[in-house]
Amino acid sequence: MRRKDLETLFDFSYWMKDRILDRAGRLTGAEFTVPSALTTRDLRGTLVHTLDVELSWRARLQREPEAVWKKALPVTDYPSVAALADHWRRDEAEMRAWLASLDDDLLAREFDLMASAATATPEERYPLWYYVLHIHTHTQQQLSDAAVLLTRMGQSPGNVEFLDYADAARARAAGRT
Repeated sequence: MRRKDLETLFDFSYWMKDRILDRAGRLTGAEFTVPSALTTRDLRGTLVHTLDVELSWRARLQREPEAVWKKALPVTDYPSVAALADHWRRDEAEMRAWLASLDDDLLAREFDLMASAATATPEERYPLWYYVLHIHTHTQQQLSDAAVLLTRMGQSPGNVEFLDYADAARARAAGRT
């Protein structure tokens, strides 16, 4: 997979994340943390977990020490949607910069994940782009869970499929938004 393709997929994820956070920002603090019977975590927990996985996988792929990427983000560090959105904006800039630093040859090479006591290490070696795509697909799954939770609370983010993003990106590029 080419870097340009991965950048497009991450742009899609960030577009979806922004829609989710916009709708989540309309909730009360109690609604943001209300337990869910539908998903593994409440809305805040789902969103913090999503950011945590993006951050930790990038750190792991950048060969940061295990102590950096195995530490989970505490949900209590994000008492509000605004606090979470602020951290995510900073992380998004770092992710975009890292993606821009990759080239297609590097992405196509097998990547050896360092062994870890904290998380499973695949027995097989995969090209780097597999791991980068894993970050994106995990984000999509978690944001889809968040969209369901928001919809059940009367704050649907609307359609969040890839072609909806593509239409919005085209309109933005044409200066129509």
